Amino acid sequence: MKQKTQLKVLLIATLALFGKNYCDAAAGHGHSNGGHSHGVSKSAAQEVQGGPHGGRLITIVDPHMEFLVTPERFVQLTFLGRDGQVVPVADQVVSAIGGDRSAPTKVEFVKNEGGLISTAALPEMKRMPIILQIKVTPDAMRVRETFYLNMSNCPSCEYKEYACICRH
Repeated sequence: MKQKTQLKVLLIATLALFGKNYCDAAAGHGHSNGGHSHGVSKSAAQEVQGGPHGGRLITIVDPHMEFLVTPERFVQLTFLGRDGQVVPVADQVVSAIGGDRSAPTKVEFVKNEGGLISTAALPEMKRMPIILQIKVTPDAMRVRETFYLNMSNCPSCEYKEYACICRH
C-alpha cells in the first residue's frame, strides 16, 4: 500500500513538472537566460523612456503620464502628448494605493500647476508596491498600472530605480 502511494505522488509530481514546461513552451516562453528573458528583446522604438522631470513614464493611457515622487514624498502626475510635450489636465481621475500591504495608504489626486498632485504623502519606505487606478474620462473604464516603487538611486543613470531607463 505504501509503495502505491509513493508511486502516485511520483507520477503526479512528474506530470506537474512536464505540464508546466509544456505550457511555458506553448506560450512562447523559451526561458533561456536563466529563465527570465521576458521583454529583453525590445526594439529601439520600444525602449524604456523616462519622463521629462525624471519620473516613471506610464504609457497604458493616452495621453501618457509621468509618475514622479517629490522630495516630500508626494506624487506628481504630469500628462504628456505623443510628442513628449506636457498637455493640460482634462477630466482624468487617478488614485493610488501603496505602502505596507497589511496597512496600505490610499491617495487621491487634485489639479495642480499643469498636472495632478497627491493629497497625501507616501509612507517612508525604500521599496513598496504601487497600484495606480486611472480613468481618462469620468465615464471611461478604469485601467490599472502596478509596479514596485524603489526609491534607491540607480547606480548607472541619473534616475531613481522606479524610473530607471538604463536596464542595468
